[in-house]
Amino acid sequence: MSLRISGQITGQDVDLLRALLEQETRALVLDLKELLLVDCEAVKLLALRESNGVELRNCSAYIRDWITKERVDGSAYPQGTEESEDPDAV
Repeated sequence: MSLRISGQITGQDVDLLRALLEQETRALVLDLKELLLVDCEAVKLLALRESNGVELRNCSAYIRDWITKERVDGSAYPQGTEESEDPDAV
């Protein structure tokens, strides 16, 4: 089964997409050609799904790089936007 995603995946979109993907039992392909914007949680979801066998097609370079970084080191924040390790820092 193929699912085309366009626009953005942020905030509540991540929860909706996660719920839809969890219901699917067949092999799944996500076509991301028209996906323009993702947030940290979306990248984590895409990386997890890809590692569980979902094929990500037509992924833009910046999203692909971000997913790869998430899969390699678990850090879904793009370079230069890491959150502070000190939870009390403002």
